[in-house]
Formats: sequence, structure tokens, C-alpha cells
Amino acid sequence: MTKIPFYDMTRQYRALQSAVDIAVRRVFERAWFILGEEGQRFEEEFASYLGAKHGINVGSGTEALHLALLACGVEPGDEVITVSNTAVPTISAISFANAIPKLVDIDPATFTMDVNKLEAAITARTKVILPVHLFGQPADLAPILEIARRRNLKVIEDACQAHGAMYGDRKAGIFGDAGCFSFYPSKNLGAYGDAGFVCTNDAEMADRLRLLRNYGQRRRYYHAIKGFNSRLDEVQAAILRAKLPYLDENNQRRRQIALYYDRLLEKTPVTTPPRAKYGTHVFHLYVIRAPQRDALMAYLAEQGIETIIHYPIPVHLQEAYRELQMDKGSLPAAEKAAEEIVSLPIYPEIRDDEVEAVAECIRLFYK
Repeated sequence: MTKIPFYDMTRQYRALQSAVDIAVRRVFERAWFILGEEGQRFEEEFASYLGAKHGINVGSGTEALHLALLACGVEPGDEVITVSNTAVPTISAISFANAIPKLVDIDPATFTMDVNKLEAAITARTKVILPVHLFGQPADLAPILEIARRRNLKVIEDACQAHGAMYGDRKAGIFGDAGCFSFYPSKNLGAYGDAGFVCTNDAEMADRLRLLRNYGQRRRYYHAIKGFNSRLDEVQAAILRAKLPYLDENNQRRRQIALYYDRLLEKTPVTTPPRAKYGTHVFHLYVIRAPQRDALMAYLAEQGIETIIHYPIPVHLQEAYRELQMDKGSLPAAEKAAEEIVSLPIYPEIRDDEVEAVAECIRLFYK
């Protein structure tokens, strides 16, 4: 039986083993593990890669969003507009800030925020618009930014799945007041543990983020504000520095795999991922819409092919968020997507013959 995992971290490590091992050894030889040279250099290098003036390492993508919300002045009871078809951590960050998530529906083609639904969701309590660049495809930022400017709102980009994705000719994450990234191990740029990052072009916001991540300290034991412990350790920073030079090459490989899937699945009933004209997709995930989705997944599992649903239950229908008082049918595009989508294996190290095997099994299922 063909065994094709959804993601294989061992292949990635083998491909980059020398660079990663050297980076980790450098940290242990220096024996400085928190807020040291590796972290500072990574902040500079990733901010430069993005085209942002400031970069701040934090403990995770969730914490990046949480601290960015606070740095934007979000207070208890403020509303943050975002989407329901996202990883729950997007919403968790809003909860950590004691704010209220206000969920709008998605564009069924891109799976990102439907900008036509945005303005109607704004109230006197709205403070931030939080578009999610999902699966590697940016949300349509121009109309979001225009509405935000007109209504005097902040914009925080959830770019946790969009490392290197482009909106126009600039990197996603640098358009809003802040852009937030996760370096969870399976991301396009992943650490070997939890790690996150906030970029901004606002010097005051960058200063506040650095205080927030480290107990509010300007110097040791002198606390200017109430803060948190959300510091990226030096080992993870060194690993990310070792991997960053390969990001664009790996993103290009992901696009090649996606095009190959597109071609191989062309005469099947599935809907392959559309690409928005305004940007460049980096295919953190390759997500299809599939008739008889659950039966297809079961069949693929029988053939040794692992697939995942991102995400099976929209946030507004999760038990944990019953207080939102949003019933089934309130966000029809997000709900329909959750019933139809499935993510196929995609990562730079997957072989063409494995992509062919996945597509062949899908073709056989629909015969």
C-alpha cells in the first residue's frame, strides 16, 4: 500500500540538516538562550524579507495576534471583525485581549473575508479589522484598508499561513497596522516548536510590542506597563534563520506541486483552488472542494493517503463560542466550505510520483 503522509517533517530536516545543526550548535556554544543575538538577527532578517521597518519575535502566532491587538489599543468589550473559517487560535487571540469577535462570511472562491459583508458588520464598538490570509492566499486588502481608513479602524493581518505570499507586488503582512506570523513547524517557514512574529512600520507600536512580550520591562526589573511572557527562544530563532534563505525556493516548489495537482485533477468533479488575481498564492495548503468529501477521505485513507479538513467546524458553530449566538445558516459560505473542503498533501519535499498517486486515487474514487 502507498503511504503518503499529509506532511513529513523528517524529509525537511534531512534536506536542511547541515544548516540547522550548525545553527543550533551556535546557540549552545554561545549559551545564551533568551532575547539574544539570534533573535535580534532574525527580527532584522525576516522584517527585511517582508519589507517591514520593524520585526518583533514572540512565542507563537496566537501570541502575535494577541499582542498586536493590545498594541493597537484594543480594550475589553471592543469588537474585532474577522472570519469564521479560520483556525480557532485566531479567535483565541481576540478572547485573550478580552475583546469580542464579530464574524463575517467569506468569498467562496478565495475562502478569505468577503469585503462586501465587512462594512455592515462595523459598529460603534469596532476597533480592529482582522483579515486572515488563509491557506497561503491573501485576503483582498485594498478594499479592507479603504474601509478601515474611512472608519478610523486598525487593520491587523493574520498572515500565519502566508509567509512570502504577495498582494500586488508587496509581501502580505506589511499593509495593515501590524502583520502576524506563526512559525508552527508545518508552516511554509516553520520552527521546531512554537514561535511567532509581528511586523509593523510604526515605531511606537514596535516599542509597545517589545514591552508586552517581556513583562512590560524596559530594562530588567523595571516595568513600564503590564506585560506578558511571550519570548521566542534563541534555538528557534537560529533554526528560522537557517531556513529563511530557502523560503522563496520552497514556495515556488509548492506552486509547482499545486499546478501539477490542478492538471492531474482537471477531469474530476473536484474544484481545485482558484488564485486571486490581486496576489500570489504560496500554498501552505492545497484545498479542494470535493463531492462526497467524507467518503473520498475514507477511500484515500484506505489507500494510505492522509488528508485533513481545514477546518471541519466554523468557529461560530463551535461549542466553545456559543456566546456569539450565531446559528447554523448565519454564515452560509463558510458553512458550505466546511462541508466540502479537504486538504491534500503538499510540501516541498513531496515527490511528483506521490502527487500522481494521490490524484490517481481521486480519479479512481469518482470513476
